[in-house]
Amino acid sequence: MQTFFGMILGALLLACGVYVYDSMQTSSVANGEVAITNRTIVNWDVAKADWDLLRDRAHKDWVRISSK
Repeated sequence: MQTFFGMILGALLLACGVYVYDSMQTSSVANGEVAITNRTIVNWDVAKADWDLLRDRAHKDWVRISSK
């Protein structure tokens, strides 16, 4: 159980760390040399869209399973 909890905690810390790092970087849309060298690690718009699709699909499946 401790190992499972450690893996979950590590994944959350990693995601939070990447989010903080990316929030301090310039946008990839910005012009100039700085934008090329300081790109974000994660494309957060795509990640949010994928998360929304996963959440909606899980909700639809839950409704389908619970209605039986």
